[in-house]
Amino acid sequence: MSQPSPFTAGLLCRCPRCGEGKLFNGYLKLAPKCTVCGLDLSFADSGDGPAVFVIFLVAPVIVVLAMVVGALFNPPPFVHLMLWIPATIVLSLALLPPFKGVLVALQYRHDAHEGRQ
Repeated sequence: MSQPSPFTAGLLCRCPRCGEGKLFNGYLKLAPKCTVCGLDLSFADSGDGPAVFVIFLVAPVIVVLAMVVGALFNPPPFVHLMLWIPATIVLSLALLPPFKGVLVALQYRHDAHEGRQ
C-alpha cells in the first residue's frame, strides 16, 4: 500500500499513513490514533503554523476583494464591515483544519517530531 500525498491526505483531513482514517476527533483536536491503520498521532504538533498560513492566504484575498468592491460600488464603511468581517471569519475557520492536516501529514512524511535525535 503506497502512502497518500501529504497534501491530499491533509486537505481531506485524513490519516497521513493510510489516507482513510479521520485525522481529527473535533474541529482541531487530533485523534489519538488512526481508526483504520492504527497510526499513533501523538507525534503531531503543528503549533501556530496553520494559523499563520491561513492569515497569509485570507488577508490578501479579503483586502483585494474589499478594494475591488470599494472601487466598483463605493459602498459606505458599514457595508464593508458587514461583508468582510464575516467573510474573514468564515474563510479562516474553514481553512484551519485542512492546513493543520497538511502540516501534520508533512510532519509524518518527513519524520519531524520532538525528541528525535
